[in-house]
Amino acid sequence: MSHLLRRPFGTHGKVHEITPQSAGWRYVGFSLYRLREGETAAEATGGMEAILVMVEGKARFFAAGRDWGELGERMDVFEKTAPHCLYVPDGAHWEARATTDCTIGVCLAPGWAGREARRIGPDGIRLTPRGTGSNERLINNIAMEAEDYCDSLLVTEVFTPAGNWSSYPSHRHDEDDFPRITYLEETYYHRLNPAQGFGVQRVYTEDGTLDETIAVKDHDVVLVPRGHHPCGAPHGYELYYLNVMAGPRRAWRFEPDPAHAWILERDKPR
Repeated sequence: MSHLLRRPFGTHGKVHEITPQSAGWRYVGFSLYRLREGETAAEATGGMEAILVMVEGKARFFAAGRDWGELGERMDVFEKTAPHCLYVPDGAHWEARATTDCTIGVCLAPGWAGREARRIGPDGIRLTPRGTGSNERLINNIAMEAEDYCDSLLVTEVFTPAGNWSSYPSHRHDEDDFPRITYLEETYYHRLNPAQGFGVQRVYTEDGTLDETIAVKDHDVVLVPRGHHPCGAPHGYELYYLNVMAGPRRAWRFEPDPAHAWILERDKPR
């Protein structure tokens, strides 16, 4: 099994816990809870900021000394509606109480400004198409560069139709040379519809020192420490992923693989 692939611990409770230390990098963390109605999850953020994403189901949240009420609307992530999310700053505590069976993604990266906790979405998050033909996919931007309420987190959802590709043409963001390119570590939390399917993710560098092709299953996480990282959805299976990115600068600048950059030029609107 690839060293970049993280399988869930099980099917219930906290099923992923990825820290900068366990990933062997400096910035990104990701946890996942699969809770049954009535169960709770709680964490202190410490030196990290968090965006809690209601992947599916509903839960009541208490965070940073405040009751945020019930968050969540879509009961299946492939409904493709906008997610309900909660931003929790560094130095705070949060707790979720499941009001239905639910899945909660915990997106983590260094925080330092002690910002205010706040709701994110569903208002203001619009499902947006990107790409053309078999490279078309749908994006829910949760906290990308245009949203300035995070210190370092960049978070987005992507829905890739069956038979299509995404994070493609291949691109990388593994150098700190702004504005040409930024260094961003990244995790991909994958879902498949129907759930018994699989997707494909390749993580590779142009010099071949890293070259992994990974078959991903429902609820798997892939680490992207460097290099290009395209994803493919086989015929018959939709692919969803939740991306978490962070680095020394909160900006997403990337370089395409020169071998495939011609596709970007060909598909550019005229």
